[in-house]
Amino acid sequence: MSEKMKFTYYPGCSSEATGRHLDESTRAVFPELGIEVEDIEDWNCCGASVGHIGGGPLPQLALNARNLANAKKRGNEHVFTSCAACYLNTHRNNLAIRDNEKKRQAAAEILKAGGEEPYEGDLKVHHAMEVLVNFVGMDKVKERVTNPLKGLKVAGWVGCQTVRPFAETDDGGHYDTYEDPHFLDDITEACGAEAVDYKPKTNCCGGSVAVMKPEKTLHLMKLLLEEAEKAGADVISTPCPLCQTNLEMYQEAINKKYGTNFNIPVVFPQQLMAVAFGMDPVKDAALHRNTIRAEKLEKMAKK
Repeated sequence: MSEKMKFTYYPGCSSEATGRHLDESTRAVFPELGIEVEDIEDWNCCGASVGHIGGGPLPQLALNARNLANAKKRGNEHVFTSCAACYLNTHRNNLAIRDNEKKRQAAAEILKAGGEEPYEGDLKVHHAMEVLVNFVGMDKVKERVTNPLKGLKVAGWVGCQTVRPFAETDDGGHYDTYEDPHFLDDITEACGAEAVDYKPKTNCCGGSVAVMKPEKTLHLMKLLLEEAEKAGADVISTPCPLCQTNLEMYQEAINKKYGTNFNIPVVFPQQLMAVAFGMDPVKDAALHRNTIRAEKLEKMAKK
């Protein structure tokens, strides 16, 4: 990619709360890699929780249609988001509007009732990791590295949503496999760190269930932490804001229940890149926002 490419960015709700460090590090590193980031104006929630409270598919369709209609006003063909749930909802509903006349008309009627322009499904929706893999490429990441993270061992935890079940891109391709994705390891190694062999890389942490009934999911997170510890990881890297929050927030509860002593930092790949690019550890990498401080990574950062 030789010149800057404009992408419309959907930050999602977590960007203003528990995932602020993902949002801030994304905004910092993407322009360094030739991706010009322009926000959707007046965006709303993607409806990630609507289905769980009895809202059904229609509210989700409408919420995403409104976001995409506003995204189209930016004039960019491509939209991306860093949140796994936002990606699944936005991508799925974009395809539904594009390929299903009945759903397209339903969305148009709802938008019209709210004084909005209809949306025809003609944008392309991507996950931030897909943008890094398919539009930027690891060679570009390596070229930008000025502060290699030599000696840092990273467990790449993809989680259960980022490549499943909608890893297929708009053009019918894939940016990674369902069974054994390697994009996180590739990013880690491009930053000069060591990607350790992490077997549960696509395991679930319990997702939203952990928020409502953490006692039902602590065993899932315990396994993730155990395997990272066995692999000798200094940090766990994940692209999902809910995964990151859960695995950091519940380590104390896991230690109390199981008699363990976990204190493993969980970071985003964008934070690794920001440090490897020699950027500011607070303003750009947002390392101060991690609940469990990634001390080894912080020491590597150029002040």
